[in-house]
Amino acid sequence: MAPPQGQMRPGRQLAVLGFIFVVLYLLVFFSGGASGGWKDRLEPRLGLDLVGGTRLTLEATNTVDGKPPTAANLEEARQIIENRVNAFGVAEAEVVTEGNRNIVISLPGQNRDLTDVGEAAELRFRKVLKATDGSGAAAAPAPTASATPAPSGSATPTPSGSATPKPSGSASPKVTSSPSAGGQGGMAPTPSASAAAPTPSATPSAAAPSPSASAEPVPQSVEQQRKAIEQKVGAAAWAAASGLQAPADLTADPSLADKLKPFGTLSPQEVAVLPVGMQFNVPMITCAQLDDRPAASIKDENQQAVACESGAKYLLDKAKVLGTDVKNASAQLDQTSSWVVSLNFTGKGQEKWTALTREAFTNEGQACDQTALGSDGKCRVAVVLDNEIVSSPEIQGVLTGDSQITGSFDNKSANALASQLRYGALPVTFEPQEQQNVTATLGDSHLKAGLLAAGIGMLLVIIYSFFYYRLLGSVIFLSLVLSALLVFGALVVLGRSIGFTLTLAGIAGMIVSLGVAADSFVIYFERLKDEIREGRSPRSAVPRAWVRARRTIISANAITLMSAVVLYIVSVGAVKGFAFALGLATVLDLVVVFLFRHPIMTMFARTRAFLSPRVSGLGRALPARSAEAGTGRNPRVKEA
Repeated sequence: MAPPQGQMRPGRQLAVLGFIFVVLYLLVFFSGGASGGWKDRLEPRLGLDLVGGTRLTLEATNTVDGKPPTAANLEEARQIIENRVNAFGVAEAEVVTEGNRNIVISLPGQNRDLTDVGEAAELRFRKVLKATDGSGAAAAPAPTASATPAPSGSATPTPSGSATPKPSGSASPKVTSSPSAGGQGGMAPTPSASAAAPTPSATPSAAAPSPSASAEPVPQSVEQQRKAIEQKVGAAAWAAASGLQAPADLTADPSLADKLKPFGTLSPQEVAVLPVGMQFNVPMITCAQLDDRPAASIKDENQQAVACESGAKYLLDKAKVLGTDVKNASAQLDQTSSWVVSLNFTGKGQEKWTALTREAFTNEGQACDQTALGSDGKCRVAVVLDNEIVSSPEIQGVLTGDSQITGSFDNKSANALASQLRYGALPVTFEPQEQQNVTATLGDSHLKAGLLAAGIGMLLVIIYSFFYYRLLGSVIFLSLVLSALLVFGALVVLGRSIGFTLTLAGIAGMIVSLGVAADSFVIYFERLKDEIREGRSPRSAVPRAWVRARRTIISANAITLMSAVVLYIVSVGAVKGFAFALGLATVLDLVVVFLFRHPIMTMFARTRAFLSPRVSGLGRALPARSAEAGTGRNPRVKEA
C-alpha cells in the first residue's frame, strides 16, 4: 500500500545514501593510484607530522629590482625550486604556492636542510672548454647547418640538436642577432650529446650513488670533506684520479678503471667538493651524480665548473655573463610565423655578451679543446641554470646587439625557454619562515595520539547520547559511524585526486566537527520532545519536528562551513589543513542528517519501542500524553 500523499518514503533517502557509499568506495578501491593490497588502498595520504619528514615555508620578499613578486614570478620560482628538491631523489616531494608570497616544500620520510633551495636561481653563460661523453670518449658533434641569417634577421631552424627544455618535436635552437640591433653573425647549436656521441655502455663503475653513501655525515670544511672522501675511496683511487689529465687516459692504462670504481659510489654532495678537474676527468663520476649536486656547488662565477647536457660532460670556463645581465627574454613570432625567443641585455650586460661571443668566435683567452668545437670549428657557450645546461650553441659571429634563439619551437616550448632565461635575470628573493623536521617515530606517535583523541571524543558523545536519549542514542551512534566512513573514504579519494594530506591539524578539525554534529542531534531531538508535549503522536511529531529543526540545523552548519572556508582562504600551513578537514566533515554531516537521520527517525516512530519512555529517551513527554489520552481529555499538556 502506497503511503499517503506528502508522506516521506524513508527507503528512498536510505537508498540514495547507500548509492553514495557504493560509488565512494568503488573509487577508493579502483580509482587511479590505487595499488597494492586492500590495506594499501585504504590508506589516506598522511602529512609530514604523521609520517615524518621535512617541511619548509619560504616567503618571497622582492625581485632584484625591488618590486613585489608577481604570480608569474612566484610560479617560475616554484618550478625551479621543485627541480632543486627533486634532485634529492625523494619520492612524493611536494612544492606548492600558498597565498601570493609563500612557497611550501614538503619532503615526506626524510629530514634534510632545505634552506639552500630557497636561494635565488643562478643563470650563467660559460664557454665550453672540453667535452666528453659518459664513457670518457670525446663528444664529437654531428654536422650542422651553418647559421645563415634569414631576411627577417633570424636563421632557419636546423634539423639536428636539441635544447632544454625540449619543445615538442625536439627543437634545434640557434641564436642570431636581432636585425634592429645590427648584430653581426649568429650562433648555431651544437647537437645534443645524445645525437653527437655514442651511448656509453653501462658499467658497474658508473652505477648510481648508493643510498648509504648519501646518508654518511660529511665534515664541514672542504679540505676535511676531501680527506674523508680520500679515505672512503682509498689512497690508490685518489692518487689515480688526481693524476688524470683527460678521461682518455683510461684507454692508455686500463688498470686505472678498476682503481677509479669507488668514485661511482660517491653521493652528489661528496662529488660537489671534488676538484673540478677530477669531476670532469674521472669517467666513473656520472652525470647523474653531477646533476644532483647542490645548486650552490657551481655558483661561483669566478671558478671553472663541470656540468652535463644529455649525458655528455662539459668542462666550462669562468662565467663571463650572468643572469642579472639579461634584461628580458620573451617568446615571439617572427616574420615567418615561427616561434623564437628574443634576448636583450642591459648596457653592461651587452658589453659582456659581445666580449664573450668575440672570445668564443676567435678562440681567445682560455682556448677551447677540439672536443668542445662545433661543426663549424667554433667554440660554444653554455647557458647554465643552477646545475642544468639549458643550451650550448656554437658561436658563429660577434654579437653586438640583441639576439634571437630560433628553432623548432611551439608556443609552449618557446615560453618555457624564455621563462628560464628571464628568471635568471629577475630572481625572487626568499626568506625562510619555518622549517619543521619530524622523525618517523614522532610522526607515528602523533598519528596514534590524534586517532586516540578522535576516538575518545566520539566515545564520550556516544556514552552521553545513550545515557540521555537511550533508543535515540543508537541513531546518534549510527550517524557518527556513517559520517566517519564517509569522511575516511573522502580522505582517501581526495588524497589521490588532488593530493590532500591528512595532518594532525586536520584530525583536530574532525574532532571539532563532532561537536557540530552533536548540536544538530540536540536541536532535532529537543524539538521532537516539544512536539510530543504539545499533544502530537510520535509518528506525526517526527516530520513536524524535522521541518522546524531543519532550518536551525542548516544555519548552524552553514556558519561552521563559512568559518572553515574563510579560515582556509586566509590561512597557510597547518591551519589550512584544519579548515579543510572541518569543512569536509561538516558537509558530510549534513549529508548524513538529510539521508539517514531523518529517514531512520521516521522508521523508528512506527515502532512500539518508540512509545516507551524508558526505551525511547523521550522522557516525560510520552507519559504525560498517554495519561491524558487515557481519560479522553484533550491530550495537550502545558510545560511545567
